[in-house]
Amino acid sequence: MKNMTLNEIALACRGTYFGSAENMEKEVSSVVIDSRKVKKDSLFIALRGARADGHTFIPKTIEAGALCAVSEENLGDTDYSYILVDSCEQAMKDIAEHYRRSLDIKVVGISGSVGKTSTKEMIASVLGQKYNVLKTEGNFNNEIGLPLTIFNICEEHEIAVLEMGISDFGEMTRLAKMARPDICVITNIGCAHLEQLKTRDGILKAKTEMLDYMNPDGTIIFNGDDDKLAAFIPKNGNLPVYFGLDENCSYHAGQIQDMGLCGTTATFITPKSQFSAHISIPGEHMVYNALAGIAVGYALNMTDAEIKAGIEALVPLAGRNHLIQTEKYAIIDDCYNANPASMKASVEVLAKAQTRTVAILGDMFELGENELPMHYSVGEHAADAGIDVLVCIGALAKNIADGARSRHTSVEVHYYPAKSDFFAEMKDILRPHDTILVKASHGMEFPEIVNILENTK
Repeated sequence: MKNMTLNEIALACRGTYFGSAENMEKEVSSVVIDSRKVKKDSLFIALRGARADGHTFIPKTIEAGALCAVSEENLGDTDYSYILVDSCEQAMKDIAEHYRRSLDIKVVGISGSVGKTSTKEMIASVLGQKYNVLKTEGNFNNEIGLPLTIFNICEEHEIAVLEMGISDFGEMTRLAKMARPDICVITNIGCAHLEQLKTRDGILKAKTEMLDYMNPDGTIIFNGDDDKLAAFIPKNGNLPVYFGLDENCSYHAGQIQDMGLCGTTATFITPKSQFSAHISIPGEHMVYNALAGIAVGYALNMTDAEIKAGIEALVPLAGRNHLIQTEKYAIIDDCYNANPASMKASVEVLAKAQTRTVAILGDMFELGENELPMHYSVGEHAADAGIDVLVCIGALAKNIADGARSRHTSVEVHYYPAKSDFFAEMKDILRPHDTILVKASHGMEFPEIVNILENTK
């Protein structure tokens, strides 16, 4: 980060500075909440977590070179600088908002029920052909992760691509207040986080809170094939640009050639031109991601050649439709997270394989009162898609198994309450050269399954 003095930080978070007057005008080199990541002149924010209280690590961070700490506790007389605040979490958000306002940089904000991360990766790959891009890493897309991502913006960055994930009303407002996006992208309005948001209309309301803090002269980019987004009229009078497969969308695709697990080739039509490109990651949803990337690229004055190069340069992330080829199996690692729409899409990708297909599916969380029928429908979809073997793990996943069995197809269905139960019988179910999809909500910790499959000889 750049150009943030302790005096400026204290004012931004409405804190009280304690320490030497000399330090007040010194600039911090970084902002951290993990004491292990402290470096010279870091600002350490002492968050209270479920497992640890950051306040206990303050002396250690100063010894490690931190310039100052942000604390909710009055630390009394100390030989180091600290800023006393009412809430360290709120202080972090306030500092991030102030820092973002100080930056001369374009920000692309991305949200949606399904595909936020893969869309973020596509947009960053496209923009990276022309600009120096910072993007959200890992799951740093919430009220703790987003400010940390903003703090990572440096002098050399020209564009920040920020993923914004929510599960309740008001969260997006707080995220957008920090991010202040110039371009707002919403991928879709699906059935995720229904526990709090209740309905798709609730999800639409929560997601579009992003627009309240966008640049008034910025660009709104929506999936025009989504009925809720297509009908939404922004309050700020800024008319959306639409992408989708429908020819009425400003950015749409045609001549789509499904190449199985080798990806997809399509012709992309823009308001001014058309060009063909190959997407290496399989699945129709990747065509949508490419269209979103094209729309953002056009909004930022990129050429078709630059955009095409960015689409074709994209590589998958671990846990996100990542194809792993071992001596024994082809593994589709898509286990970072799951909801009904993304799970069904992943099953459709698996069905493209030319080998015997195995779907290892687990519980999907935060679906609210309809979670059981939603799991059941995934099982029905897997059976109808022609999957050879379905392995369901977890209490909720029993409904996936029941849904598959109800279709009376040839799918071989196995149900296990826990991963350990599956591991005990895995060798009797799987065969050499199987293509195996692994997917569940993050809390199911399915990367353990991927790791075991990768190391099976």
